[in-house]
Amino acid sequence: MNRPAPRRPSPAVAAAMSGAVDLSSLKQPPPAAGAGGAPGGDYAVGEADFETKVLRRSTEVPVVVALYSQRSPGSVELVRTLERLVVEDGGAWALATVEAETNMRIAQALQVQGIPTVVAIAGGRPLADFEGAQPEPQVRQWLNAVVDAVAGKLPGASEEPQPEPEDPRFTAAEEALERGDLAAAEAAYEAIIAAEPANEEAKAALRQLRFLARAQSIPDSVIADSDADPANVDAALDAADVEMLNQRPEASFDRLIALIKRTSGDDRTRARTRLLELFELFDQAEPFVVAARRKLAAALY
Repeated sequence: MNRPAPRRPSPAVAAAMSGAVDLSSLKQPPPAAGAGGAPGGDYAVGEADFETKVLRRSTEVPVVVALYSQRSPGSVELVRTLERLVVEDGGAWALATVEAETNMRIAQALQVQGIPTVVAIAGGRPLADFEGAQPEPQVRQWLNAVVDAVAGKLPGASEEPQPEPEDPRFTAAEEALERGDLAAAEAAYEAIIAAEPANEEAKAALRQLRFLARAQSIPDSVIADSDADPANVDAALDAADVEMLNQRPEASFDRLIALIKRTSGDDRTRARTRLLELFELFDQAEPFVVAARRKLAAALY
């Protein structure tokens, strides 16, 4: 017996996303009595989750609903073919397999006349369908037509975020850093700030750069020197930089706060200024920055 070929979506139907079939009844909870669930499987759908897995999902990608019967080997084989193809297509469409005999309300809503029947739902409405087992090449052709018909037309479809174009000024500064030319990188960031005084990204990069230029030439041994001679303000400032460079911000902050407590006049001002500079290397909401600011306030007042 000759079977009808899969019905492709016509341009008019695809553009309008319309259909004569009313699926609104399936947005309501199924009756408590006589409502059977779909059999197991990753793609199984029943009356209880038809709205979520089919109607709502179809606002993002077309959902291919395959109504089948376990007693029909041809329909089971068609489901297996669709399960394989949906994996191959990697999210271009979604599959919902429905055991027709235990989900009669779905079959009735989709006006199913025979098993198997496959219906493409898009935007919550039927778009195209076919009845009867079909060779895989024809199924593939039908699926491609469905996906093409709805491309860019579904209200919930997410678009891939477009990367922001790179600012050539920042690119030049970063390339200078990669070359180890800190002076050129600093000049590049200063030029950006001169042109855009409110450019926080350039300001933050310049602060990081100036700290790096200052700290990377200080030997680690300065920490021991500072500990051995607490009155040496220069050693304490350098030791705080080394601790920061070694990713120990709390130790760096504590060293400077201790220095503030035991100094006065210009030395205290130098220590406080250095501490504020180091605070600016971080997001001010960081807990360790907040805690250090409280310690600073207590040390000053």
